Amino acid sequence: MGYTCDPAAERVAGTLGFSCHDADPVVTFRNPFDLADGTMAVLELLIVGGAVFALVHAWRRWRRDGDPVNISLWFASVVYLAVIEPPLYFPGWFGLQDHVGFIFSHNVFTVQFMYDRLPLYIVAFYPAISQLAYELVRALGVFARRGPLVGSVAVAFACQVFYEVFDQLGPQLRWWAWNTANAKINQPALASVPMNSMLLFASVSFGAMTYLVVRLVGDRDGRGALAGRQIGPRAVVAGAVTPLAMIVISAPSGAFEGRLGVQRAILAAELAAVWIAGLLLLADAWRAGRAGRAAPVVSPLFARTYPALYLGVHIVFWLVALPAYLASTDGVTEQGTPTGSLWYVALCSAAAAGMIVAALRASVPRGAAEPVRS
Repeated sequence: MGYTCDPAAERVAGTLGFSCHDADPVVTFRNPFDLADGTMAVLELLIVGGAVFALVHAWRRWRRDGDPVNISLWFASVVYLAVIEPPLYFPGWFGLQDHVGFIFSHNVFTVQFMYDRLPLYIVAFYPAISQLAYELVRALGVFARRGPLVGSVAVAFACQVFYEVFDQLGPQLRWWAWNTANAKINQPALASVPMNSMLLFASVSFGAMTYLVVRLVGDRDGRGALAGRQIGPRAVVAGAVTPLAMIVISAPSGAFEGRLGVQRAILAAELAAVWIAGLLLLADAWRAGRAGRAAPVVSPLFARTYPALYLGVHIVFWLVALPAYLASTDGVTEQGTPTGSLWYVALCSAAAAGMIVAALRASVPRGAAEPVRS
């Protein structure tokens, strides 16, 4: 089945040190101690463990607190993955070869699906990061004070800052590789990361999905209003419809195909809008907490531990990668891997840390006196 490993896919896989030929169509298992980079097994544990933790947390929110938003968002994230990822791996299967071409390839991890294209940790990444961002924003009381739309904008910002700490590092550590020959999709870029990916995958998708989930299964304050068999179909709809929002938001820059300077300006302006809105909402939540205008939100164990763990482990990853980064020439390390944007990661890390601290200050642990749910 050579169409699963066309020349572009073969070339990108070769830069990562493996061959895409003769891959198992269903699943492949590998020794976690024999991967291309020592950080890969740790990354898998962090993300897969986080997704399991998020599922347990979401189930408790639904069964104990009567709020199905978390569980719906968890499954909507998996549906979104199932809709968006296969066309990226095999554009020829979907008639997209001439429109988008081959974009990137993941490296091979411990558990790999779909002809070695889809690592298990990527399946886990979507529900883990969506739950992380939603819980931080919920703890800040944004949904309760501002409603689903503004709350979802805050989620888009949270995903941007947590996602990009990961996204800007992956190519250097061989977690994946972009197809640099595909300038149509992968340019313009910030360092080694396409700006389209930064905007659409790291912010728009999660913000849109959260809005759809909250509107379909929740009330104005972002709390669950449905139960039972109504939840599943609505979660599927939310996940399946999310890519439409990405198409709409990509239209302004897409209208100037081939004019990289104009596209860069448009994408930078859209990313700046995410940052401005997010920082304003973070500042508002901080002021509301200090002024006593916001009632404390119950903050379960997941919200109080996993965001900090995720950020802390990625900071360690960056420290491990820093010597090679500093020794790089023209954005390429001595090992031949492209580097990310350190200054942007520093901004994202600071904003992520600020959200974690603000959420902890604005919430109370379960069991504290007179908590107020939201």
